[in-house]
Amino acid sequence: MAYRIRDRYGNEIELTDERWAHIIKGHPELEEFLRDVLETVRTGRRRQDPLDPQKYRYTKAFDRLPFDATHLVVIVKLVRNNFVVTAYAVQRGKGR
Repeated sequence: MAYRIRDRYGNEIELTDERWAHIIKGHPELEEFLRDVLETVRTGRRRQDPLDPQKYRYTKAFDRLPFDATHLVVIVKLVRNNFVVTAYAVQRGKGR
């Protein structure tokens, strides 16, 4: 199964079962946060990677993330079949 969502710029982006398995293998604390990962792509802030113009970092703050994390980060490649590469949680202080 694959999840297809649109970001706020109109791009259709896919999160496949294979990519989700990769994400939770490396970051098992995110297993219960699939909806939040998808929401990050739908409505999060997007920044283009300065070294790879096809790679974007979507970020969004959430209150209930594990390990005192404050934001989810989702890496997306916008190429032929726009897809999620990975996702992880980070802690960001005020002003960052």
